Amino acid sequence: MSYGFGIIGTGMISGFHARAIQAMNGGNLLACFSRSKEKATKFAGQYDCTGYENLDSFLSHPGLDIITICTPSGAHLEYALKCAEAGKHAVIEKPLEITLERCDRIIEAYEKKNLQLGGVFQSRFFDASRILKEAVDKGRFGKLVLGDAYVKWYRNQEYYDTGGWKGTKALDGGGALMNQSIHAIDLLQWFMGPVDSVAAFACTLGHERIEVEDTAVAALQFENGALGVIEGSTAAYPGFLKRIEISGTMGSAVLEEDHFNEWSFVDENENDREIKVDFGKKSETGGGASDPSAIDFSGHKKQFENFVKALDKKEQLLVDGVEARKSVQIILSIYESASKQKLIKLK
Repeated sequence: MSYGFGIIGTGMISGFHARAIQAMNGGNLLACFSRSKEKATKFAGQYDCTGYENLDSFLSHPGLDIITICTPSGAHLEYALKCAEAGKHAVIEKPLEITLERCDRIIEAYEKKNLQLGGVFQSRFFDASRILKEAVDKGRFGKLVLGDAYVKWYRNQEYYDTGGWKGTKALDGGGALMNQSIHAIDLLQWFMGPVDSVAAFACTLGHERIEVEDTAVAALQFENGALGVIEGSTAAYPGFLKRIEISGTMGSAVLEEDHFNEWSFVDENENDREIKVDFGKKSETGGGASDPSAIDFSGHKKQFENFVKALDKKEQLLVDGVEARKSVQIILSIYESASKQKLIKLK
């Protein structure tokens, strides 16, 4: 079955959604919505769909099944609830929302309507990420002892000055963690399991006129007893690919974007040697490290394909609303720890 997609929001990330939908199996891009008629018309012309500036008219477009929401983060709730009321399935860009209360309202609305809800975390769909997750699940690392995430990116002052909502508490919800590092944080908890507690520092060191952190560091303890570190920044020139390090008593791996810098196990086998060859090359994309548009849409494409296959009961939905909420909870706990200067246990 082929599903009709619509996109709410016509900013930078919306273009990646549009290209992913056009390239995917099982979906067609039908319509887009922006409060700006000019932006809706331009986007519709660029991606061969129907543009709307009226939300009700957009939601009434014939054949529209799934909406991807690409508005500023703090506006996700409003549009998600409207989509649920209209009986549309939804895929929401990261973060799901900027507070847990808002996340829970979205999740509840879709559960009540028996609609499918997804949160965009396309890094889970990279082949290297899936290989690492499988190795963790098989116990190849032995007892997990350390899990770390590093996102040392760079955004110049112009990024915030011309970004409108970027760097604001009301719509960005946070800075280097909530906006940029959230993909790495999602991967870290996916690999390592739930976080038990955090102790953190967060500050603004490299930018002016923003309300949120551009640099943060957190120490973690996971529920399985392992320890970890999260480092996130948008002030680290020139910007480096995001990196996840997983270490255990029987093996270690260092995942940098979509390739491995390290893949070592006590019980190394032929498959491990093939992984080193196939995934040992540096990523060909910038990974968003210094340019937010320096990514490709392959991860979004795979995620949207998983979403429609889940609707058809052919695959399990990999990132539902509950999964998308987890990284938001970790980030908000880091903010609380930094603000109160105390250890915070996640509830």
